Amino acid sequence: MSKNRETFASRLGFILVSAGCAVGLGNVWKFPYVCGNNGGAIFILIYLVCLFALGFPILVCEFAIGRGSGASIGTALRKLSGGKGRWHQFRWYGLCGNYLLMMFYTVVAGWMIYYVGVCAKGTLRQANVKEIEQYYQSFMQTPGKMMFFMLLVVALCIGVCALGLQNGIENITKKMMLALIVLMAVMAVNSVMLKGSSKGLSFYLIPNLENVKKRGLGNVIFDAMTQAFFTLSVGMGSMEIFGSYLGKERKLTGEAINVLVLDTLIAFVAGIIVIPACISFGIRPDAGPSLLFITLPNVFNHMPSGTLWGMLFFVFMSFAALSTVIAVFENIISMSMDVFGWERRKALTVNLVGIAVLSMPTVLGFNVWSGLVAALCGLVSSYLERDQRSWMLKILWYPVIFFHLEVCYLYCFVRKKAVGDLNDFWKRPIQE
Repeated sequence: MSKNRETFASRLGFILVSAGCAVGLGNVWKFPYVCGNNGGAIFILIYLVCLFALGFPILVCEFAIGRGSGASIGTALRKLSGGKGRWHQFRWYGLCGNYLLMMFYTVVAGWMIYYVGVCAKGTLRQANVKEIEQYYQSFMQTPGKMMFFMLLVVALCIGVCALGLQNGIENITKKMMLALIVLMAVMAVNSVMLKGSSKGLSFYLIPNLENVKKRGLGNVIFDAMTQAFFTLSVGMGSMEIFGSYLGKERKLTGEAINVLVLDTLIAFVAGIIVIPACISFGIRPDAGPSLLFITLPNVFNHMPSGTLWGMLFFVFMSFAALSTVIAVFENIISMSMDVFGWERRKALTVNLVGIAVLSMPTVLGFNVWSGLVAALCGLVSSYLERDQRSWMLKILWYPVIFFHLEVCYLYCFVRKKAVGDLNDFWKRPIQE
């Protein structure tokens, strides 16, 4: 690790920043619904197996690569492999993956901030389901408004990164994550206290073999693998960068477990917030944007003090989205510095403009370019429908990805003989 490289000021800061990168929209708008729809507790059990068998090793490896190299994924693999072989070419996949993620995430994070104001003003308080849906669709058809909030998110998060690791990223993300946890606890208690919440808890948590049979065991396993892979933000170096800021005195496996447990708890509690509230008022929960911007505003309209709970929910969602954006921005900025040799100020400026421009197709895809997007989605959907004839191929796909990532990571470490970090992983001595 570079002697001049900044490190986290506290262990709590590292855990919360890393968990902030992992905690995101999927924890709320996907996990609860997928869990209930795939057999409740049965899905959770399969998900935990996938999480510890597949996600955990990759998370440890990413932390280890970062700490062993003291660099981002942009140059870490080259350093650890001694510049030999072709494993270091994976850096371009990581760089592209981070940009692609932010092209979507910055836009959706802007929606969250916008809806904080919508709920605070009580705009939808007296609206019915159709009016709530029309309001959401109307917002999607206003590229100027969507563009403003996307640019606001980009500017805010680049500004946080400009303050540095300790003063900006760690300090602000730590406060957001602590506030997020408190908000979730309050909202979970409120959800459980609602009349009829027991039906929602049953749908969410009690094992349901009928749902497993309807979905098919292969699809349930595939959904669990998918959630385990994406919930930890592994595979594109987003976690690796924070390993590079981690001191040698910290135990990689212990820190990885802390991040994994916190991310899983937040996803679990999100289900307690969403599912019982929906079912208490006879509203079937769904997933994705329609859950957040149509279903839940309708739920809040049925609640006492619904304006307050709606505003708190979208504040919580804004914190979850912004913590991820800040973390991935830091990875992009660090990669830009390592790969292109830029100073931090130049990397911040170029990416401020670059990410804003790259996010524009997502903004326009909901309105101006919607026809083109619909045509492309139709082509992709037809391909996926043909592929569904063999779920076995889908189940095998993720282990193949994980295997190659692990081989890549561990190969680089063996070549470099980063004995300290590998000993921490395997808990046994490595022969020089």
